[in-house]
Amino acid sequence: MSEITILIVEDNEFVGLDIKHRLSEIGFNVLKIAESEDDAFSFLEKTQPDIILMDIILSGKLDGIQIAEIVKKDYDIPIIFITGASDEKTIQRAKLIEPFGYLIKPFKDRELQIAIEMALYKHKLEVERNELLKKLKEQQEKIKDLSGLIPICSNCKKIRDDSGYWLQVEEYIRQHSSAEFTHSLCPICLKKLYPGLDDD
Repeated sequence: MSEITILIVEDNEFVGLDIKHRLSEIGFNVLKIAESEDDAFSFLEKTQPDIILMDIILSGKLDGIQIAEIVKKDYDIPIIFITGASDEKTIQRAKLIEPFGYLIKPFKDRELQIAIEMALYKHKLEVERNELLKKLKEQQEKIKDLSGLIPICSNCKKIRDDSGYWLQVEEYIRQHSSAEFTHSLCPICLKKLYPGLDDD
């Protein structure tokens, strides 16, 4: 767990040091205790921790929820709120940020450890899901689907495209899919064009 790096955003020096000590005892690596939004953002410009423990009630211009909103927009780092605030208004505001956890002070070491591990696991699944969605989107952009009614000449079998041009079937399919053609002769055409060739 020492490989898991943590940023604590807590303006109470003694509380911050206590949480850092408890995390170190568990085996986590606390990179910094930021006491203000400026301190936190200055750190994040240089280093990206695995997770952020964010107090909500801070003495600066921004509270923890406002800081978390910026972090969510600019960084891909899971956040757990650690706070003494449990009123309905604060909880509803925090829910809008979609944090990876919400711990009410005081909390036990085991509760903190579980919250961190669950948040990191959930974040890992989210990253993997987003990567999968990205790959699927890329594949969909490469594939052009043939669907709906396709106007085709009943005599020469040419197909009219969206611009009104009549194309050979293979050209139309080539433009609207990733398929490639190889040419051959069916038994009927082989017999018609080269009589006697198919006797063997």
